[in-house]
Amino acid sequence: MSVIKPFKGLRPTKQYAEKVASHPYDVINSEEAREIAKGNPFSFLHVNKPEIDLPAGTDLHSEAVYEQGAKNLKKIIDDGIIVQDEKPCFYIYKQVMGSHEQIGLVAGASVEEYDNDLIKKHELTRIDKENDRVNHLLSLNAQVGPVFLTYAAKDYIDAIIAELVKNKPEYDFVSDDGIKHIFWVVSDEKYISNIQQEFAQIDYLYVADGHHRSAAASRACQELKSKNPNHSGEEEYNYFLTVIFPHNQMYIMDYNRVVKDLSGLSKQEFLDKISSKFLVREFSATDSYKPAVKHDFGMYLDGIWYKLSAIPGTWNEAEPTERLDVSILFDNLLEPILGIGNPRTDKRIDFVGGIRGMQELEKRVNSGEMTVSFSLFPTSIEDLMAIADAGKTMPPKSTWFEPKLRSGLVIHQL
Repeated sequence: MSVIKPFKGLRPTKQYAEKVASHPYDVINSEEAREIAKGNPFSFLHVNKPEIDLPAGTDLHSEAVYEQGAKNLKKIIDDGIIVQDEKPCFYIYKQVMGSHEQIGLVAGASVEEYDNDLIKKHELTRIDKENDRVNHLLSLNAQVGPVFLTYAAKDYIDAIIAELVKNKPEYDFVSDDGIKHIFWVVSDEKYISNIQQEFAQIDYLYVADGHHRSAAASRACQELKSKNPNHSGEEEYNYFLTVIFPHNQMYIMDYNRVVKDLSGLSKQEFLDKISSKFLVREFSATDSYKPAVKHDFGMYLDGIWYKLSAIPGTWNEAEPTERLDVSILFDNLLEPILGIGNPRTDKRIDFVGGIRGMQELEKRVNSGEMTVSFSLFPTSIEDLMAIADAGKTMPPKSTWFEPKLRSGLVIHQL
């Protein structure tokens, strides 16, 4: 079963919602955050990336940064910019990006179920990033960045959500990136009970995006539990902030690769070597190649786009991780031919989210910074769930979810 819980959300008043809502902490750097928040004292970036209010060059993981975040959160609470709901609520969060729409339920998800793998993961985490999120969470005594969960879509849950979004939303605005954000408060106890009962019929939830935030919530729960002699299991720290979307509304974009050099090979030697695993066809010197089907790849080299088609038999179709395009490219080209080691740490490779477009791949190569780029067909949500079900992990940088969830629309206090 999937245990979810309403909570007394701390959230902006209507007039400040658009000014408060910000990019997630991990999709922009400090310089970008400083520029975006300039002139907007209400931006949640002051809480999510509090180093912007400290001197440039401040260690991002210093105690001063976490203390500044707590100070900034306290100020917007004291100033009445954000206020707490009087009773536990669920919330509905709809995003519209172009023709794509997705509607998720904002709820507290169970840390116990996360620890017991009833909330399934598909990525490894880095301890330094976990530590950062634990320190941030405990300094604020609140979870401010929602974890993006998904589940196998259920008609009866869709029907409840469809009924609720007929009501007037609490917030409705378009952010600076053109994405529409619509937000409803669900305080009716009948609907809250119905939603909980229906989710109780779902066997598993899946972490789509936010593995470090969910791991941090688990660690923070254990720490707070150990310090609480009256621990009951009902405390807010036993739950973490999530937005839960049905799987058939997920939009995963391509996550592309750029490589610094050809590992000492000439262009012709490189093309000859990859021809043993891929059918290589010159595509165009003017038009980029964006793969339309699985196991096809685009490659930009020396001003020319090529179409690469993986030769059948060069991957294990029965193995859910090995049949991913990111694995096929790595196992048959990036590692054996270009000598890329651990993609998490190898400085010769970088990753470009599909939201930046094919022109970013061309730009990185044309500038001389990189030598070759690869465009990939997006990983499917079904592949993600199959890997999580098998208890395996996906290679780094396998999925790029859009649109991103805005931070600051609702906070879960511990």
